[in-house]
Amino acid sequence: MHGRIEEDPPTLGLLAEMLSARGVDLVAALELAISTSVGSNGAAAATDSTGTVILLDMPITRALDVPAERCARRAYLVNHGELKLGEMMGELHRVGDKYWRVKLLEPVAKSEAWTMVEIEAIEVLQCVDQAAARRQAGTVGSGPMATLVGAGALGATMLDLWVRSGWGEWTAVDKDHIKPHNLVRHPADLRHLGHYKEQVVAARAKEIRDGAAVVTPVHADACDLVDGGLLPALSSGRLVVDASTTLEYPRLASAHDDAGRHVSVFLTPSGSGCALLLEDAARTTRLRSLEAQYYRAVIAQDWGEHHLQGSAGTFWSGASCRDISVVMPYSSVQVHAALLAEQVQKLVTSDGACVRVWSRETDTGTVVIHELSVHQEHRIAFDDMDLFIDAGVTAKMCAMREHHLPNETGGILLGYHDLNINAIVVVDALEAPSDSRSSPGHFERGVEGVASAGREASRRTAGIVGYVGECHSDPKGHGADPSADDFYQLVYLALGMAQDGLPAVSLIAGDKGDLRAMKAAVGS
Repeated sequence: MHGRIEEDPPTLGLLAEMLSARGVDLVAALELAISTSVGSNGAAAATDSTGTVILLDMPITRALDVPAERCARRAYLVNHGELKLGEMMGELHRVGDKYWRVKLLEPVAKSEAWTMVEIEAIEVLQCVDQAAARRQAGTVGSGPMATLVGAGALGATMLDLWVRSGWGEWTAVDKDHIKPHNLVRHPADLRHLGHYKEQVVAARAKEIRDGAAVVTPVHADACDLVDGGLLPALSSGRLVVDASTTLEYPRLASAHDDAGRHVSVFLTPSGSGCALLLEDAARTTRLRSLEAQYYRAVIAQDWGEHHLQGSAGTFWSGASCRDISVVMPYSSVQVHAALLAEQVQKLVTSDGACVRVWSRETDTGTVVIHELSVHQEHRIAFDDMDLFIDAGVTAKMCAMREHHLPNETGGILLGYHDLNINAIVVVDALEAPSDSRSSPGHFERGVEGVASAGREASRRTAGIVGYVGECHSDPKGHGADPSADDFYQLVYLALGMAQDGLPAVSLIAGDKGDLRAMKAAVGS
C-alpha cells in the first residue's frame, strides 16, 4: 500500500529493517538463497563474484486486503559476492580455498558485520516482450502467421523491422548463403559469412531482443513448391511475402490454389523505386495478373519511361559467370524496405488487391506514389496452355470497338509467354495504327508505329513484354464468332511465331462484351 515516500536505505541492515516493517524477512531469504547455492559440496572461493544484486518484487495496493494493482521492482547492488556476504552473515565458513555451510551444534550469536555493508540502488528495466513491442511501435494487432520468401537484402531488412515491432509469426525461406559482398547492403555481419541467409535472419531475430517472435528457417528453393516440401509454409491461411526478386516464384505460386495470400515486393534495378503487388484475400486476382497490370502502367505512364532501367553499375562478386551484382547503397535498401514493410502491415488488413509503385528522387529525397487500378483476372484454358487476361484489357478492347463503330478495328496484343507454367499473359491491346484500313465489314491492320511500339514496350519492361498476337472487333449486331478470315489470319500468325517456337493468339470483341480467344501453333 502507498505510504510515505522513503529514500533508499544506504546499508543492507537498514534495508532489512525497512522490509521487516512490512512483514518481509530479508535475512532469512538471503540465508536460504546463499545456502542453497553453495550446497553440501561447498563452493570454491575463486568462483565468488565481485557483487550481488538483490531484486525485490513489491506489490502495490491502494488499501489493505485488496488485490495488488501492479508490481514495482527495486534492485540493490551489494559490493560483495554472495560467498563473502554469506561469511559475513555467519551462514558460510571459509576453509582454505572453499566456502562451506556452517552446521552449528548449538545456537550462537551471529556476526552483525553484514548490517553495515553499503548498498546502492539501481534501476530495474523490463525486457520488451511482443505485446510491449507492439505498444511502443504503435503496431495494431499481433499480425499474421506469415512466410517470407527470399531473405536477401530487401527481405531481411523488412523482416528485421517487423520483428522489432512485434508484428507476425514468421517462417523464412531461402537457399543462398551470405557472401562477402552481401555485407554492403544486408543486415548480416562478419559472423554470418558462409551461413545460409534464412538461418541468419532467424538468428538475428533472437538477438534483437529477449522474447521476440521466433523466426523458423527453411532451407529450400522456393520454386520447388511440391518436391521441396514448402506447401505447408505457403498454405492457405498464411500471408506469403515474396521478396525473392525472381519472376519464376510468383508466377508458380499463382498456379497453386491452396497457397496463401501473396504480396510481392521488389526494388527497381537502380534502387530509385520500389513496387508492391498484393493479391486480394480470396485470391481471385493473383500475382501473375498483377504483374501484367504493373507492366501495362510502366508502358503507358510517363513515370514508367526509365522505371526499370539499369543500375549505377555492376561488379564481379565471385568467380562464376553468374556472380555479377549491381551497385546499390544500403541506404536505398533501407529507405524502400521501411516504406514497403509499413505498407504491407497496413494493406493486408483489407481484403482488396492493390498495386502501388513508388519513385524516389535521390537528390531531394522526394517520394512519389503511383497507385494503379486493379482489374479482375480472367483465365481462358486451352488444351496445353492457359491464357490470362484482365478486365482492364477487355474493357479497353470494348471501348476501342465502340469508338470506331460502325467500322471494325483492331491492333496488336502485347504480353509474354511463360513456358515454365505453360501460360500466355496479355498485358495490353494497342490501338489500330494510323495506316490501318477499316469498314463496317472489314479491317486490315497497318504497320505504322507497330515495330517501335513493340520495342518501346520491351525496353520499358526490361525485355519482358513483347508481341504475342492480334485483336480486332466485329461490327455492330455481331458476336465474337470467328470468321474464315479470322482463322486464316491465325494460321498466318502461327507461322510467323513458329520462328521463335511460340504460339500465336487472336482475340475478337463483339456485341455486349462478347470476347473470343483463339490460339494456334505450328504442329499443334
